[in-house]
Amino acid sequence: MQIDRETGLILEGGGMRGVFTSGVLDAFMKYDVYFRYTVAVSAGACNGLSYVSRQPRRARISNIDMLAKYDYIGLRHLVTQGCIFDPELLYHRFPYELVPYDYDEYFRNCWRGEVFEMVTTNCQTGFAEYLTETSGDSHRLNELARASSSLPYVSKIVNVDGKPMLDGGIVDSIPVMHSIEMGHKTNVVICTRNKGWRDTGRDHKQPKFVYRNYPRLRVALSHRIEVYNRQLDLIDELEEQGKILVVRPMNPVVVGRMEKDVNKLEALYEEGFQLGEQFVKEHVLLADK
Repeated sequence: MQIDRETGLILEGGGMRGVFTSGVLDAFMKYDVYFRYTVAVSAGACNGLSYVSRQPRRARISNIDMLAKYDYIGLRHLVTQGCIFDPELLYHRFPYELVPYDYDEYFRNCWRGEVFEMVTTNCQTGFAEYLTETSGDSHRLNELARASSSLPYVSKIVNVDGKPMLDGGIVDSIPVMHSIEMGHKTNVVICTRNKGWRDTGRDHKQPKFVYRNYPRLRVALSHRIEVYNRQLDLIDELEEQGKILVVRPMNPVVVGRMEKDVNKLEALYEEGFQLGEQFVKEHVLLADK
């Protein structure tokens, strides 16, 4: 498969497993490998923001160093702020103060023609929405990332443009079909699970008291595992057909969605960086010769 300016980049979520993605993207940035179109979900959206703003290691610092320092995952945040991940720290103090985000560079790259879409789930319709921010509104950009990463049950619903939104991974965890529909015939997919992994859990019909004002969201949540496993099947099929290239962990991932073990996170980041370098050398540098 030939990678060119029309190739799309898809970033899966996965909570703290996203440190793998941040490692891959840091390797891409090391070699100045940038895609004109990126669509990202949940943790992938948060990591992708630092990629579009050309800030290597920023996502790693946020995910690993700052976790060790601020312990921003826990039930106390759910009780005090309505989200198990400390939203005040992650979406306000980090980008504006502690790990400053380069909004100017992000918007410059968007105005130069780069497209960065973040996937959310519309709670009213139960469908995915693919949202961008190019007007220069830093607050809206942060809210898109927050909405895309707001896990059901343990996060507040986030209102974006007057619409109630939650994590995009509820309905479109790996939006490769969306990228294809947007005109990208070839795509690079960064997954946060090893090849062959499937969710062995069971879907359950959501009771009416769960998100009682959003019946279509309940339907989406009732089929979440089935939809995700079908997407993983599709990824394998497209990879075998040579239509996509996939970067994924080589071994079963021991990092949980809300992992707090810094050593495990560091190891997964380093694996992502090494595989990202390998990908660049095999599919970008060699192709240029």
